Amino acid sequence: MDGLLLDNHTRDPHAALAEEAALGALLRCWLREVAIPGGHVRAAGPHLTLRVAGTPVRVRVHGGIALRFDGPPEHLAEGRWRPLGLSPLVALVEQELDGGLDGGNEEFAAQVRAGREAVAAILAARARAVPPADPWLASEQALVAGHPFHPAPKARSGDDWPDYAPETHARFAPRLLGVRADLVAQEGDTAALDTFGNAPDGYVPLPAHPWQLGLLAAELRGPFADGRLVDLGPGPRAVVPTSSVRTVYDPGTGMCLKFSLDVRITNCVRKNAWYELRGAVELTRRLAPVFERLARRFPGTRWLPEPGYRSAALGTRLLEGLGVIVRTGPWAVCGPGTTPVLAGALAAGADGVPEAVLARRTADPVAWWGAYVERVAFPVLDAFFRHGVVLEAHVQNVLVGFDAAGWPVEAVFRDLEGTKLVTGRHDLTGVPGGVAAPLSYDAARGWNRVAYCLFVNHLAEVAATTAGTADGVLRALWAVARESLERYVADHAAGLDALAPLTRVLAGAPLPAKANLGVRWARAADRAAGYVPVPNPLRVDAEGERR
Repeated sequence: MDGLLLDNHTRDPHAALAEEAALGALLRCWLREVAIPGGHVRAAGPHLTLRVAGTPVRVRVHGGIALRFDGPPEHLAEGRWRPLGLSPLVALVEQELDGGLDGGNEEFAAQVRAGREAVAAILAARARAVPPADPWLASEQALVAGHPFHPAPKARSGDDWPDYAPETHARFAPRLLGVRADLVAQEGDTAALDTFGNAPDGYVPLPAHPWQLGLLAAELRGPFADGRLVDLGPGPRAVVPTSSVRTVYDPGTGMCLKFSLDVRITNCVRKNAWYELRGAVELTRRLAPVFERLARRFPGTRWLPEPGYRSAALGTRLLEGLGVIVRTGPWAVCGPGTTPVLAGALAAGADGVPEAVLARRTADPVAWWGAYVERVAFPVLDAFFRHGVVLEAHVQNVLVGFDAAGWPVEAVFRDLEGTKLVTGRHDLTGVPGGVAAPLSYDAARGWNRVAYCLFVNHLAEVAATTAGTADGVLRALWAVARESLERYVADHAAGLDALAPLTRVLAGAPLPAKANLGVRWARAADRAAGYVPVPNPLRVDAEGERR
């Protein structure tokens, strides 16, 4: 049998879907980061043919820069196009990347396979589980395949993850710890944490993620033994994990808790660094007046403040590992009759998206999209150009509020870890240097992050799903997006300095796309990820045709 045929396990329906998702993610990464920039792609009718380690691979693609695939990938062998499986594709990718970097990456294949197996396990678990009745939480738990441009989007370490995964519709009670009062590290409003139970005299309650406690077991033995920490057992109520895995929603208070997890999810180990704990509170103070002004200019703009954190002052490892950031929940900020929906669910398809939204998007995609772009893009651009604030508006950091008829009427921005202040635009006097430096980006780096998250990660993915396989509709959506952005410049940005980056985008300059394959292959930190240029769907050629 040909070595590049599909893996045998794909006869199982869950495994087959997982294989398809993993193949698609790795091929999209290869196309975006290697084949297209290297000029190794040829269009032939409805197909693109690319080369991986000298082997021709053929795919059918729609969705513009979102690179959605129609049907399975094939490779050319003995003069015939044959189905291509994940393991052989990984081997080809490794063979070619090994030639470009010394030492290779012995973890890579295992991570890609682990991602595939995780998706299969998620699908099996979802078939048995009951989704949450809360429509917002249903959208948070809908991202089964994960990041479409990451080589191993669902790879997670350990065996316990299904018990805490949003995609499996998990719910769990946090473990309640008591921290000796003289060792409490906290800042801001942490009242939501006190509702998880009473601690003994001389102690302060600290909810903890059960998975994280297992990961920190060795480091916690001493503090438990000598009384610096006490284990008070399971908390009084269950919380619900959201799309980031480590951030949970507490129905009891309506707040969210962002735990640390010493687990690699996509490119990052998801712990709350000490400067991120303090930075969240600092940014909440500074951004409150910014979002007030954004909401006046663009009604429907919302955000989720992070007013406080709590941890234990037991050395950096445990300070970070036990740190919990309190975040406002979306139902507290959305207007009456408005339902928040995770943008990632809108990009992924229909799962977790309210019926009214699906019906409206299908019935009038162009008008729906026009309203969507204004709600999401205008405040992001204004935050950058007018206020010197970089909002990380990718599809997991934006909730879109819909009215009862399915129209987008609000945009809710969250997760201050990725929010940055443009250097030179803000006075950080008095903020400790170790906190201030990670809060800041220079203007060029900030714009790359804004442009990637907003245009490539967010709008391109939602547009591709809205258009489906209809290329004519996709072109119409991008025409509307361009008109909206031009209206933003005319109505809101006239007279603002430093608009040149947006002007270049409207002139058709390539957009920056994050190079997740490259950073994962190099085993580098996520902050080391570079960008590759991708075609700009807003571009109009000399004859007025959209590219």
